[in-house]
Amino acid sequence: MKILNIFFTLFGVLTVIFFLFQVLPGDPARMMMDQNESEEQLKIINKKYGFDLPVTKQYLYYLNDLSLFSIHSKKESDFNFLKENNYKYIKIFESKRGYFILKLPYLRESYQRRGVKVSSIILNTFPNTIVLAISSILIAIFFGLLFGIFSALNKDSFLDHFIQFISTLGMSVPSFFSAIIFAWIFGFLLSDYTGLNMTGSLYELDDYGNKYNLKVKNLILPSIVLGIRPIAVISMMMRNSMVEVLKKNYVITAYAKGLSTFQVVYRHCIKNSFNPVITALSGWFASLLAGSVFVEYIFGWNGLGREIVNALNNLDIPVVIGAVLTVSFSFILINIFVDEIYKILDPRIK
Repeated sequence: MKILNIFFTLFGVLTVIFFLFQVLPGDPARMMMDQNESEEQLKIINKKYGFDLPVTKQYLYYLNDLSLFSIHSKKESDFNFLKENNYKYIKIFESKRGYFILKLPYLRESYQRRGVKVSSIILNTFPNTIVLAISSILIAIFFGLLFGIFSALNKDSFLDHFIQFISTLGMSVPSFFSAIIFAWIFGFLLSDYTGLNMTGSLYELDDYGNKYNLKVKNLILPSIVLGIRPIAVISMMMRNSMVEVLKKNYVITAYAKGLSTFQVVYRHCIKNSFNPVITALSGWFASLLAGSVFVEYIFGWNGLGREIVNALNNLDIPVVIGAVLTVSFSFILINIFVDEIYKILDPRIK
C-alpha cells in the first residue's frame, strides 16, 4: 500500500509540473541558444530534445525515461532510441523494432548545461540541502523543546507569555525575509564581530582555485534562519502537550515522592509530551527542504533549492522536475520513518 502511495504521489507531482511548464510563457530552445540562434539551429535543438513532438508524446516519453521498465526503439532517428550512455539497464525482451528493458530512472540532461545529467546535478547539490535541513531541525528541536519546557513549567507567568509572543512572531515572519535581515545584520553590519559571511556554501574553492575547503561557519546563518519557524512550532506544541502531562496522576505522585522538578521532567514528562512533536517534525523537516529554496538562494548556499531557482529562471525543465521529485520522494520517506518512530514511542499505536 505504501509503495502504491509513493508511486501515485510521484506520478501526480510529475504530471502537474510537466504540464505547468507547457502553459508557461517562454521557449526552452531559445533560452538554450541565447541571442545567437538561427532557424536551422532551433530545428536541431527542437529535434534533439523532442520539443517538436506533440505534448502528449513528450509526456509519455518522459514517463518512459523515468519508469523502471521502459520501451526503446532500435531506430537511431527516433526520440526514444536506446542510447548506451544514457541508461544503466538490463534487456528483458527484444523485438525487430525495439527493446523492453529494466533500468534505473533516467532524469535526462540539463538544457542549460550541455551534456550534464540531472542526476549528477542532484548528487552534487542535494547533500548540501540535507546538511542544511538536518542542522536546522537539530537547532529547532533543542531550542523548541527548551522553550516549551520552560514555558509549561512557568504557565501563565511573564516568561510563558513572552515565549508564546516570540513563537507567534517566529511563525509569522517568512523565511526569505528573515534570511535577508540576518544576512544584512550578522553577515554585513556585524561581520567584524561575528566573523560570518553574507553568502557562502559548505565547500568553497581556495584563493588559488586548487581545492575545496570546508567552511562550517557558512552553515550557521542559513541553519538558524531555516530553523526559526520550526522552533516556534515545536515550542508551542511542547508547551501545550506538557501542560496536559503535568496534570497527570503519575506526575503528581512523582512530586509527592520527593523527586525534583528536573527528575520529574526528565523521567516522566518529556517522553510523554513528545509524541505530538514527533508528528509535527515530519512535516516540518519536509517543509525545510521546500523552504530552503529561498534561503539557499539568498545565502548563496550550493544546494538543491538554489538549483531549482536557477533552473526556473532558465526554463530548465528536467532539472526542476528531477529536483522536485527528489524532494517529494524524501518527504514520503521521512513520513514513513516518523510513523515508525511514533510506534516506538507509543506502543498503543499499530
